[in-house]
Amino acid sequence: MPLPLASRGGLCYDEEKPFSRREDLSMEFTYPQGLKKALTFSYDDGREFDRRLVEIFNQHGLKGTFHLNSGTLGLHAPNGDFVAPGEVKELYQGHEVAVHTVSHLHPMSSPLSQVSREIAEDRKALEALTGGLVVGMSYPYGCYSDEVVAVAKAQGILYSRTTVATGEFHLPADFLRWHSTCHHGDPRLLDLGKKFLAAPDMGLSLMYVWGHSFEFAWGNSWHIIEDFAALMGGQDHVWYCTNIQLCRYVSAIRAVELSADGKLAYNPTGETLWYESNGQVSTLAPGECKAL
Repeated sequence: MPLPLASRGGLCYDEEKPFSRREDLSMEFTYPQGLKKALTFSYDDGREFDRRLVEIFNQHGLKGTFHLNSGTLGLHAPNGDFVAPGEVKELYQGHEVAVHTVSHLHPMSSPLSQVSREIAEDRKALEALTGGLVVGMSYPYGCYSDEVVAVAKAQGILYSRTTVATGEFHLPADFLRWHSTCHHGDPRLLDLGKKFLAAPDMGLSLMYVWGHSFEFAWGNSWHIIEDFAALMGGQDHVWYCTNIQLCRYVSAIRAVELSADGKLAYNPTGETLWYESNGQVSTLAPGECKAL
């Protein structure tokens, strides 16, 4: 016969009942509206072909980040002009404009002081054109080092994309070394998209696709992104976001302060956060301290 609970050194358990997860530890943060999957895109250089790409994204409700070199805006090139400075704000409305350095300099072939200046000057120019904060970036040529990362961070950059493709749907451990799922030219693109959409929810997942719009024009391959956009758009279980929206939201989740027993949460950020607890979706407002 089992001993009564009071006879077991004060331990509060019942050996005749199986272990189950404590209800107070079942809270799980989600993306906005309780979603568990997110899709984002990242495109570099700001060629005129961005106009068609933006139209495709808008048609399917997708969100992209466009990394521009302010020093090349408006320039003519035989293989495709660069977008004009005066169209930047309107063209990329609803998407994100981000840093790619002024002149697309090679970070590993340039003095750190020059890298720092080009990041800062690109931010200034793009903020003047858009009227908003520009705090995202992608590394020209995908090249970076610990020193370059430190310089970008010192210039106010919150995230920067590399050209490394993981083939996975994980959130980045370090937003200043942000690897993508794949380049749009990956022959597995559609299969990866189908896998992402069909995968069971296991925490927060992210599909991140990057490239250059001129690749579609030069390769006569617009069907690649058109087919992918048609597949991925209009999914009610996917959050369509820009790079900075994803970065800020996930960073805010990671900044949440929890009590030792997990029953009290404080949101010290400016983001409204969403979470699921016992099958119910709720929010944690900016500055709110809430019993879960």
